[in-house]
Amino acid sequence: MSNKETAAAEATPLKRAISKPLLVVFVTGDILGAGIYAVAGEIAGQVGSAVWAPMLLAFALAMLTATSYSELVTKYPQAAGAALYVHKAFGLPFLTFIIAVAVMASGIASASTSALAFARYLSALVSFPQVLAALAFLLVLTFINFRGISESIKLNLGLTAIEVSGLLIVIVIGGMALANGSGDVSRVLEFRTDTAIPLAILSGAALAFFSFVGFEDSVNCAEETQNPRRIFPFALFTGLTIALVFYLLVVLTAAVVLPTDQLVGSSAPLLDVVRIGAPAFPAKVFAFIALLAVT
Repeated sequence: MSNKETAAAEATPLKRAISKPLLVVFVTGDILGAGIYAVAGEIAGQVGSAVWAPMLLAFALAMLTATSYSELVTKYPQAAGAALYVHKAFGLPFLTFIIAVAVMASGIASASTSALAFARYLSALVSFPQVLAALAFLLVLTFINFRGISESIKLNLGLTAIEVSGLLIVIVIGGMALANGSGDVSRVLEFRTDTAIPLAILSGAALAFFSFVGFEDSVNCAEETQNPRRIFPFALFTGLTIALVFYLLVVLTAAVVLPTDQLVGSSAPLLDVVRIGAPAFPAKVFAFIALLAVT
């Protein structure tokens, strides 16, 4: 890319408010949360208690995608993401439009899943119509996004801390279950599927990949990031790796604490881990943490 093109790409009226540490937290926070809270039970439905296997495959696929994004965002540090990259590669407005619509559809599906997960965990706290709870969830987040990137980043920092605390609670409970002999480590290798295990892992990975989405959205902040060419690759790969570590510890904990049948049929598996692994821990406190974690 010529110097003229580079200068044009970097010319932006947006405030560069995102530093390297903030970007790492932003990427990590975008990945953590709704996925593991919402789909762990569905993944178990494909493979049994060996949820770690599709998680590892999904991580490998996400890393390949992140490699492409890290290359493209350093070349085109602008706020448009996949649609911009396709436009630069092919120069076909119709194809760019299709990709933009696909990205929008993906965002709608992701937001819907998060909203429904929010409504399910809210039902553990209060009796409230799930549809109304999901709609309220979407409206509040829309308002925050309209407020601007600074407000979004601040909220993301707080919610990431809450998400991590919730996952740490689950991990600690798993350690306590092992210490008092109430867990069953052998379940982590238990595959339960009606198809061949490789096919089951592939099916589970298709669901588990949802747990890693979010990193691709961060490229839309390129124009608001300090020195995006330098820090974006580090932030993308670091965020994904942090998410993998938490996810593996959490799904291994769930497999140890919950019988396979219960893990497979659970709509809120992490809440079930807390209820069974630590009956004295207030379930409503964890349900509240989960509410914020899927935000």
